[in-house]
Amino acid sequence: MIIKPCVFAVEDTYQIMVLFEKSALMWVKIGDQVFYDEVAGVMRSETDVHKVVVPMKLLDEAKSYTVCYKETVERKTYNPIFKDEESETFEFRPLTNEHFKAYHICDAHYLVDVASNTAKVYGDIDVLIINGDTPDHFAEKENLKNIYNIAFPITNGNIPVIYSRGNHNLRGRYAEFLSDYAPTSKGKYYYTFRLGPVWGIVLDCAEDKEDECYEYAGTCYCQNYRLEQIDFIKNVIADKENEYAVDGVKYRVVICHIPYALVPWDFEKEIYDEWNKLINENVKPQIIMSAHTHEKGIVLPEDDGRLVCPLVIGGEINYNNNYFVGAGFEFEPDKITLTFTDRYNQKFDITEFKI
Repeated sequence: MIIKPCVFAVEDTYQIMVLFEKSALMWVKIGDQVFYDEVAGVMRSETDVHKVVVPMKLLDEAKSYTVCYKETVERKTYNPIFKDEESETFEFRPLTNEHFKAYHICDAHYLVDVASNTAKVYGDIDVLIINGDTPDHFAEKENLKNIYNIAFPITNGNIPVIYSRGNHNLRGRYAEFLSDYAPTSKGKYYYTFRLGPVWGIVLDCAEDKEDECYEYAGTCYCQNYRLEQIDFIKNVIADKENEYAVDGVKYRVVICHIPYALVPWDFEKEIYDEWNKLINENVKPQIIMSAHTHEKGIVLPEDDGRLVCPLVIGGEINYNNNYFVGAGFEFEPDKITLTFTDRYNQKFDITEFKI
C-alpha cells in the first residue's frame, strides 16, 4: 500500500500524520515506544489519514520512526477482518544546526506537482513550510489530500514540516474536516514551535473578508477566532522564558498566510494592529513569511514603518500558464538568504538580510 507520512512540528511535539491509499489501522513505533491512532481507546480504521502525537525530543533522539498498519477488509461489529500487519521505517533528520535551509510553498491552489518541483529546484532542505491555500477550495474531499501530495515528494517523511492555514482553506463543504488532515493545537491553526535554533509562531487570519460577506452565507465566524489570538500572543509573551527567550533560540520567525501587518482593508484592522504591536515590541522577529497576494515580494522596515524585520511574500502563481514560484531561505548566524525558484529550474532575486 502507498503511504505518505508528514512530520508536522507543533509546540514541543511532532504530529506524525500519514495519508493512506486505503483504510487501515495504524500505529507508530519509535524505539521501544508505541503510539496508537485511537480515539478514547477505539482504534481508527475508517479514515485515509491517520495521526499520532509524539514528544519532539523522543523522535529527535531516535532519528527514525516506523509506521505499522493493517489494511481494513471489513470492520464488522464482531470479529472485524484486517490484512496482515505491514510496516515501513522512515529516517528522520531533526533540525539542529544554526546553518540550515527551509523552503516555503504558498498559494499553490491546484498546482500540486508544479509546487513540489519548485522546491526540488532549490535543492536539499532541512524544513518545509506550507503557508496556506494548497487547494483552491474544499468542495471535493479529495482536495484535503493536497498537503500530502505536495509535501511528501519533497520531504519523504524525513524532515519537519510547518503548516499554516490560508483563507481558501475555509471554503467548501469539506473545510470543516481540515483538522483531520492538517496539524492543529487544540483544534486551532495558530501555535508556536521550536526546531533546534528556531522558534516560530504561526498565526491565522482565517478569511480575507468580513463574516457577513454574501459569498459565505453564514458559513464563516472568524472575528472571535482572531480576537482569541490576541490573548494567545499575550500568553506567549508572558511565558517568553519557555518560548522565544529560551536558551538556544537563534532565530525568531513569524508565519502567517495573510500579511497581517500590511492588510489594505479596514475590517479587523484594530485586531491586526494589536497582533503587530505585540509581536514587534516583544518577540522582535527577524523574518516574517507571508503569502496571499499571489505575487512574490519583499517589504523592508525602511519601506514600511509597521515592520521591524523583512516581510517576504514567499510565492507567486499564474493560473493561465501553470507558472509557480516558491521561496528558499538559508539561515546562517549573521544573515538569512532568500532565493526564489520557479518551475523552469530558475533561481533568481537572491537577497540577503543581515540579522
